[in-house]
Order: sequence, then structure tokens, then C-alpha cells
Amino acid sequence: MNATGVRPPAVAGSFYPADAQALAALVDEQLTAAQPPTPATGPPAGVIVPHAGYVYSGPIAASAYALVRDRRRAVSRVVIAGPSHRIPLRGMAVPRSSTFLTPLGPVPVDEQLLAIAREHPEVSVDDRPHAAEHSLEVQLPFLQRVLGPEGWSALPLVVGHADPATVATVLDALWDDATLLVLSTDLSHYEPYERAQVHDARTAAAVVGKDLHAIGPYDACGAYPLAGLLELAGQRGLDVALLDLRNSGDTAGPRDRVVGYGAFAVGSS
Repeated sequence: MNATGVRPPAVAGSFYPADAQALAALVDEQLTAAQPPTPATGPPAGVIVPHAGYVYSGPIAASAYALVRDRRRAVSRVVIAGPSHRIPLRGMAVPRSSTFLTPLGPVPVDEQLLAIAREHPEVSVDDRPHAAEHSLEVQLPFLQRVLGPEGWSALPLVVGHADPATVATVLDALWDDATLLVLSTDLSHYEPYERAQVHDARTAAAVVGKDLHAIGPYDACGAYPLAGLLELAGQRGLDVALLDLRNSGDTAGPRDRVVGYGAFAVGSS
């Protein structure tokens, strides 16, 4: 942890612009370009979004965040759950840091949600999985643009190897009407374009059908937090709607080895 208790941005300048003005302009451009879903979907209680560089997955993530704008006045807290890419982790980890910083400004860690999470034995307090983790960080600038620069706080939750029931129990304790749940995951990795389309369509159908047992780490890098969310959505009777399904070959990359991205709305406010 930084001596000041601030977790500095780890991927600014690589996954998204490090300049605040350029970053705000890019996010706003992608939000404006996002196509409204058909049929119209109301403001979601949660979203499932990808986490690659903005040039690749930003347009897909924007299709979900564009819906979140309608909850701006109702949301005071955000739980952001995603996988651990760099640090082997069993269970889940919340940060010791009190603030997450992006080029657009600080995001305070929610003390109330942090206290609730720490009550669960499967949740550790550890900055190491958070220090270089991009899956949570890249969601923050989108949230800062759709919710505003202040008036809300977040709980970043890195999810490692954990069974769906355990993840569902923790998310259930954290997720109420004033809290937006953001689940961060990409889909298939490094398959040829046409094969990835088939693979990701199958995974998206499983997500919409809340068939968590049909989704593994080769289908979604955030399979562990995703399975927990889908189990909880089933328990709460929440629908999951597909908003956008594309891959890096559709946005900014070559088509010989692509990464899949999906955006989904979970429930309604």
C-alpha cells in the first residue's frame, strides 16, 4: 500500500489515457456511441462488463454503463468484483487502501461495505492482489463519468478461487438498493475470430440462462466471481440481459487471435 493509503493507478497510460481531459473525452465518446438495447432495458441493479484496454473493450463496456447513468441519483455505493490476474488468490480480498486514484480523481473505499466484507472468513484484507490488478481499475473512470466525480464510494473486491455459493453469500451481504454491482470479466482468449464468436455466443447464452456450471475459466477469465453473481441472481430472481457481444477483432485488433467481450444488465432498480 502507498504510505498515504492511496492506491495509485496501475494501468493509466496503457489501458486508458493517463491525461484526465483525454480520458474523460474518450469515455464520453464511447458512452455517446453506445447503442440503446432493444427492447429497452431499465436501469440495472448490476452490470457485467469487460476489462481490456479501452480501445478494445471500451465500446462494449459503454453499452452497460450508458444504462447506469439513469441510476446516478440512486447509487451511493458500488461493489466492483473481478478476477485476480497477477497474484494467486484463494477466496476474496479487499484493500487496506482507503482511496483508489484515477486520472479523473480519487474514489474513496466504502468503510461500511469494507466492514461487512471483513466479517466473512473467506475475505482477506490485502493490498497485494489490488496493486496491479486492471480488472477493477478500468471500471473506475467509466463510473466517475456516469455517476459523477463525487457522492459515491466503492468496494473493490478481487475474487480468486472460490466456490459460487461463497461468492454469492458475500455479494448478497454487500448488494442493496443503493449499491450498484459491477462484475468484471472478459470472455474467450486468443482464439481465431470465427471460433471465438461461436464460443462467446455459447458463454453469453449460459450467462443469460444463469447456467453457472456451464462457464469455466476458459470461457471467462472472471469465471469465479461471475459464477457467484449468477448463483445470487438465481436466488434473487433477477433477470440477466445481453446488451453487447463482440471481440477485439470487431473493435481494434487483428482477427487471428481475439479476446471476447460481453456486456450484460442484471436485474433492474
